[in-house]
Amino acid sequence: MAVKNEGSQHLWLTMTALGLFTFMSTLDASIVNIALPIISRDLSIPMNQATWTVAIYLIVISGLLTFFGRLGDQVGKIRIFKWGTYIFTLGSLFAGFNLGLPFLLFARVVQAVGASMTMSNSFGITTDLAPTAMRARAMSFIALFVSMGSIAGPALGGIILQYLPWSYIFWINVPVGLLAILAGSYFFPKSRPRMQHIEIDWIGSGLFFSLIVVFFLGVNLAQIIGFAAPLALVLDAVSLALLVAFISWERRVSEPLLDLSIFKTSLFTLSLIASVLVFTTNFFSNVLLPFYLENLRGFSTGKSGLYMMTIPVAMLIGAPIAGIVADKFDREYVTLVALSGLVVAMFGWRAVVGDSPMVFVVLMMALAGLGTAFFQTPNNALIMTAAPQSQLGVAGALNALARNLGMIIGTSAVTTALYLSMSNTLGHNVVSYPVGHDAVFVDGMHTAFTLGAVLVLVAWGITFVRVLMRIKAKQSEKKA
Repeated sequence: MAVKNEGSQHLWLTMTALGLFTFMSTLDASIVNIALPIISRDLSIPMNQATWTVAIYLIVISGLLTFFGRLGDQVGKIRIFKWGTYIFTLGSLFAGFNLGLPFLLFARVVQAVGASMTMSNSFGITTDLAPTAMRARAMSFIALFVSMGSIAGPALGGIILQYLPWSYIFWINVPVGLLAILAGSYFFPKSRPRMQHIEIDWIGSGLFFSLIVVFFLGVNLAQIIGFAAPLALVLDAVSLALLVAFISWERRVSEPLLDLSIFKTSLFTLSLIASVLVFTTNFFSNVLLPFYLENLRGFSTGKSGLYMMTIPVAMLIGAPIAGIVADKFDREYVTLVALSGLVVAMFGWRAVVGDSPMVFVVLMMALAGLGTAFFQTPNNALIMTAAPQSQLGVAGALNALARNLGMIIGTSAVTTALYLSMSNTLGHNVVSYPVGHDAVFVDGMHTAFTLGAVLVLVAWGITFVRVLMRIKAKQSEKKA
């Protein structure tokens, strides 16, 4: 289906409908993480089995994003998005029934299928509806709901778990999902059906899903048994083989799952790589700051959570401003300034020690949140604007996949850097906070944030190349 734009008056209503589901999926992720210890206790399962409720959700979403993005390009992005809201809401209802771990994992798979249908097409719908001059503002509107979900998740999850069974962390999605469905039925524009035969690349879809599963399992397992362990190396080799097989198949098939020609557009490819790098570094603070605040500074979980809210609050404030600025100025310049702020924040953590003023710590978190907001909004607009019109669904899916890849790579990279540094200092294997060795943790934290700073510098370099490309484009326009 091709989306029929019914006028700019529908834009913000449609963004609200999209945002409601974005809020719900973000809320769900943060609430589930908080509930893992309680789920482990109530289901009488070890913690490492309870974490599969998070891992399986992430794996299934990542594996199916490209498939539903491609399907959205063929049958209509709004149609796939709507069905995704139905399926996710149903999965949330199932997940609340305490019928054991296997049924909970099944329900999480159902949720993941619905979430992948919506995530893969939300960017494409926004690009279809928003005029170029308003695209960054439309993207920033979605970012607002992401920030609100991140802020509300820990607080709402804590309240629910204090007074109600863990089932309600899933059931809270049901009324929000019904509201999103109702809003979508009223606000989404009508679509015109495409008169074409639907082609599904089943082999390519299977190869890509297998690649994601093996890669994610390999990274997660390597954090437990070591990246040089034989099994971890075997999974790495299988991942590489599946990647080669996928690329080879996609080059031969007439209707591929992922038309690799999309990467020939330099602006699209560079922006996507920069997105993965920034998402990767975002998760450095997610892992390190709880250790710093709770173990090193001795703050309570509640107080630490309040401090941790600085980043999403800064993003909440920065996102709408970033959208306005990015629509008025060249988006390449805005992202370069934003990444400059992120570089300062990353290197700024090297000055943080056990007795650093909390004002300085909060300032670094706020700078990181603002830098992320001012990068993501225009960068998302650059990715979607550079993508071919016929592949907006796939482009949006790849954009969403960048976040999930950043999550798994970032978590793996920061924990590896932290624990390896502390292990080298203490002379034995360390896989948790080194009680009684605060200085060792601080050194490890500095090492990890230095790695994050290097990754942001690479993203800064990529963005600088985009700025040069923009300057050349302007010069060519003047000559023409």
